[in-house]
Amino acid sequence: MILCQAMGRPRIHDEHTAAALLGVAEGLLQGRGTAALSLRAVADGAGTSTQAVYSLFGSKEGLLAALGAHAMELLRTGADAIPPTDDPREDLVEGALMYRRFALEHPALFEVAFQRRDPAIARRFQSATDDALASLYRRFERLAAAGLLGGRTLLEAVLAFSCLCEGMAALELRATQYPPHPEHVWRQAVRALLIGFAT
Repeated sequence: MILCQAMGRPRIHDEHTAAALLGVAEGLLQGRGTAALSLRAVADGAGTSTQAVYSLFGSKEGLLAALGAHAMELLRTGADAIPPTDDPREDLVEGALMYRRFALEHPALFEVAFQRRDPAIARRFQSATDDALASLYRRFERLAAAGLLGGRTLLEAVLAFSCLCEGMAALELRATQYPPHPEHVWRQAVRALLIGFAT
């Protein structure tokens, strides 16, 4: 993160300003879409200047990249907060439900990070993506150690799991013909996938 600190002057745009700007940007995206995400609107919403946005993020693309990084950080910390048990499959089911909560609570971040990924912007938050994936890989390493991947590689298993979670989240967010009791549907779908790995 780039912070504005003139020579000999105190820092005027800090992490609190950055967090406020990201919160406003997420709200604008969620309420009105990408077209509403002007730097002026973000600055006004946070009670600061466009110079603060430029100082902290560099550009609109930098702001979107920061939103993507924030999404990945939420997923990484959410996954790391799930205590491991003696059942690695159920731990991954809980991980999937955490992903669902993230998507429902932060649909704009879900869209930036997964649904409308601009390759040029995604490269800017690749490090945060790698950190989130590393946390997921550690969960799947326990399945591999227990012989529950049926000869599949970790990459194949992680991709299948990720695709299932992203697809189910996108479908639920569209809210079209989604069955009742969606959490139960998620549990059953993820369990079926994980059990299927071992066969």
